[in-house]
Amino acid sequence: MDRWAQIEFFIQVAELGSLSKAAERLGMSSAAASRCLNALEERLSARLVERTTRRLWLTDVGREYHRRCVAIMGEMAEADAAVNAATLNPSGTLRVTASVSFASIYIAPALPEFHKRYPNLDVQIVAANRYPDFIEAGIDVAIRTREHEADSSITVRKLAETRRVLAASPGYLAKRGAPATPDALCQHDLLVYNLANDPYVLHFQRGARTQSVPIKSVLDANEGQVIRAAALAGLGILIQPLYIIHADIVAGKLVPVLADWRLPALTINIAYQSRRHQPAKIRVFTEFLMERFERLGFARKWNEIAR
Repeated sequence: MDRWAQIEFFIQVAELGSLSKAAERLGMSSAAASRCLNALEERLSARLVERTTRRLWLTDVGREYHRRCVAIMGEMAEADAAVNAATLNPSGTLRVTASVSFASIYIAPALPEFHKRYPNLDVQIVAANRYPDFIEAGIDVAIRTREHEADSSITVRKLAETRRVLAASPGYLAKRGAPATPDALCQHDLLVYNLANDPYVLHFQRGARTQSVPIKSVLDANEGQVIRAAALAGLGILIQPLYIIHADIVAGKLVPVLADWRLPALTINIAYQSRRHQPAKIRVFTEFLMERFERLGFARKWNEIAR
């Protein structure tokens, strides 16, 4: 069995949680399935799967290998689709979902250029901070700040990574001063985005040192633009990804605090349904967005704090 067949089989095992079910789906015997898995693990010199008579689960190495294999198979499918000349002029409606902040700051300004390239393709934006189900909502492409999708039929491609930072207006800092250490945040008014992972505990890192700080808020909200507006008005210190407040920091409207400490970064991904024949509208929008982000250097900007 060649390498690609092994990978396809392993993906089925990981997603179905069963050797026998994976074998049945791919038309293999149980003996051939066991030989395939053994050959793959032997080639990689790694244990990918643990199993008992009742259940099967992936090892840590197996989970990472599965994630990478799904991404590779998605890339291969897109490469094959790109060969078809008929996909160069897509038409119809492309439905894209993203957070309110991302849609307004980064997608909307890109649409004139996108429309010029693909005039027969209409775009519909569904701005939402909670992620709708792909099938029920009829979404083609989603911009999401998480690395993995619960639905194994979803392909995820990394668009960029962004730092999360603390910042406040010059007026607030002139009145209250800047915290010198993470512990000093308890003496300040904090503005919290309540849809973040673990929003009321900040996990800091500086070099080899880590520190977790419980926080309370004077304002929490489920929309980053509300948090941003409150910070600009001088209400307190916000905790937001740089992609939302980068322009405010560059303009001096917001000033980073505790900049030598890092919070866990966010990975911004493009997600879409994995299909045997990917619609051209999804492929061209994905490639356009990734090329634009590379050209404008957003990944670099979102990992630097302007002084």
